[in-house]
Amino acid sequence: MKRILLVIAFCFGMVAVFAQDAAEKINQANEAMKAKDYAKAFALYDDAMANLGDVQVPDAINYNIGLAAYNSKKYDKAVAYFDKAISADVNKSKSFDYKARSFSRMKKYAEAVASYKKAIEATDGDTKALVYNSGIAAYQGGLNEKAIEAFSKSVEAGYKGANAQFYKAAVYKKMNDTDAYKAALEEGATKFAGDKKISKALSKVYFTEGYDLYKKGAAVIKSANEKVSAGSMTTADDAYKAEVEKGKESFAAAVTVLEKAKALDASNANIGNVLKACKESL
Repeated sequence: MKRILLVIAFCFGMVAVFAQDAAEKINQANEAMKAKDYAKAFALYDDAMANLGDVQVPDAINYNIGLAAYNSKKYDKAVAYFDKAISADVNKSKSFDYKARSFSRMKKYAEAVASYKKAIEATDGDTKALVYNSGIAAYQGGLNEKAIEAFSKSVEAGYKGANAQFYKAAVYKKMNDTDAYKAALEEGATKFAGDKKISKALSKVYFTEGYDLYKKGAAVIKSANEKVSAGSMTTADDAYKAEVEKGKESFAAAVTVLEKAKALDASNANIGNVLKACKESL
């Protein structure tokens, strides 16, 4: 009987020691958080939570541990602790926010978008950053319709509008919707005149169109000249003159488009070269 009592007393003593040790580690973790030593803080928190014993800790600690895990790049652990904070209704919107960020870091973009949606629903404050970030996660995850919706809202709300418009265009490009891509860039160039990303992207679109027109015109005139060389027509023939005029129409159309491209990005030497060739061919 004495042996049993001694064993029980020993066990209770061990529990007390573990509990005391857990409390001390939590205090040390709090200090590490203040010093922004997140890896140390998380290691201490996580160990303490596994050996709490009778130590009572506030539910809010789960949010702090989640932050420590997130900033230590332990994203799966961060999700687990943010879930505990959410279950306890602690910093719910921010917990969903950082949970979404954690999923993004793990390239689990569908889960990230879902968490951002819950963060938006849970907040009573400004949701602009959450909407924009959900758009980024959707874009990265190939969730194209969700990305377009989020970026459209960001443009409308005036939150990182130029970036949002550029990403919206980029989504259309990923979808191989060239007309929508061009339209989104043109809308962006109007709304955010001077934005270099949008200007350069739209300039490339115009350059491609202009170069295609130049090649079309050159091909028409080359074909007409080959017929002259083959003896099937002469340069005095109306058919030849009509072909040359058709080629010049393409060159003229190319000039119009290339001038727009140059106005948006004068640093692109290729635009100037093709523009010069078109004008010389008129």
